[in-house]
Amino acid sequence: MAWWLTALLIVVGAACGLWVLITAFRNGRPVRRLLGGTLQGACALAAVNVAGAFTGVSLGLNWLSGGACMALGVPGVITLLLLKAIFQI
Repeated sequence: MAWWLTALLIVVGAACGLWVLITAFRNGRPVRRLLGGTLQGACALAAVNVAGAFTGVSLGLNWLSGGACMALGVPGVITLLLLKAIFQI
């Protein structure tokens, strides 16, 4: 992987993490919000993979997909599904 692509992924990941933290602290009860979003993302990823046995659509579990689902929650899972549909990964 090119060094500039690695640097870009690190910057984007840090920006997403910072955005999640700012949003959680702005709304009050930050720990509950962070844990709730993380749990929802993990459950959504598990639901997609369980339903994949019937639909044929599943997401691989790796650091990128797990991090996106844990940090972004359900929108992260939806984004990964859209990326998979667009790029046929």
